[in-house]
Amino acid sequence: MTPQTDRQTSVVKTKDRIFPYQAWWGLVACALLMGVIMLLAPYTTFELQPRQFTFDYPWKLPNPSTWTRTLVWSLYALHQVGIWFLIYKAQSMQLRYVNGLHWVNVQAFALNGFFVALHIAQTKLTYDGLAQDVHEVSALASVALMLFVILVMENDRRGLIFGKRVPLPLGVGEVARKYHGYFFSWAITYTFWYHPMEITGGHLLGFLYMFLLLLQGSLFYTRIHVNNYWKVVSEVSVVAHGVMVAILAGQQWPQFFGGFLGMFIVTQMHGLGLSKATRWIIGLAYIASILAIYSLTEGLARAYMVTLIPLVEFVLVAIVSLLVWLVLLLLRARAAAAG
Repeated sequence: MTPQTDRQTSVVKTKDRIFPYQAWWGLVACALLMGVIMLLAPYTTFELQPRQFTFDYPWKLPNPSTWTRTLVWSLYALHQVGIWFLIYKAQSMQLRYVNGLHWVNVQAFALNGFFVALHIAQTKLTYDGLAQDVHEVSALASVALMLFVILVMENDRRGLIFGKRVPLPLGVGEVARKYHGYFFSWAITYTFWYHPMEITGGHLLGFLYMFLLLLQGSLFYTRIHVNNYWKVVSEVSVVAHGVMVAILAGQQWPQFFGGFLGMFIVTQMHGLGLSKATRWIIGLAYIASILAIYSLTEGLARAYMVTLIPLVEFVLVAIVSLLVWLVLLLLRARAAAAG
């Protein structure tokens, strides 16, 4: 065998090398990061102003400078471009799904861990996140849209309503599955840098949720990334964060608890391979808990409020699907005209 052949064989072996990984390792890493955030608190060195109106985000500097703005936007941009590059690299390599980690997964973990550490240091140094320059709705909408796209992607496998598939325009599900990594990484990275590191209940649960999503986003082309139970954990984690934010904002938390958990009952649990009897038991337990919560809080007459979040999600799934389909039609028409 020639030296050139030796080098080629070495390259192939390096590319195909699979590193060991256990699901609990990532969870421990997320827990450790949460511990670091709490250990290095406090982060606020100035007096926060109360909200003056809805979506008035208090956690930002009263007198920002060009330096504070430039630093956080630069770090966000580097983080965003870096993870996009790794996703593109992984797709270009045509990797197979494996039980461990590809080298590019190790790089994604290192990249995300590095920028998490930088965000902690940046908050201590200059505090401000992207919130100084963009509206809070943009951060909320980015993650919400991600959840809608997941519903579109999973429609063929688990259905949308009690295990029943909903007919979506041709090609929409395929496009969502092919390009979701780029959109999801934007939604997660943007939201992560929107907030400064803080230790309120809402921030802590929010960053824990972001860490779980960053973890999922680092596991592309691995078996755990497509594990149905792990995927549902990534979706259902929004329940705790949504409820905590509602409580801190003085809103009616039962609506968020019942609404987000209702999505698990209506859609998400039907992709877990549970028996019909098990699904009935879980569904009835959910109904009983909602009736008990509303009887003790707002009254049973307002229990219908838990249906609003699922209804909004289904409507927005239809809108997102229609928009993607229209873009596909335009691209096909353009390609036909050019041909």
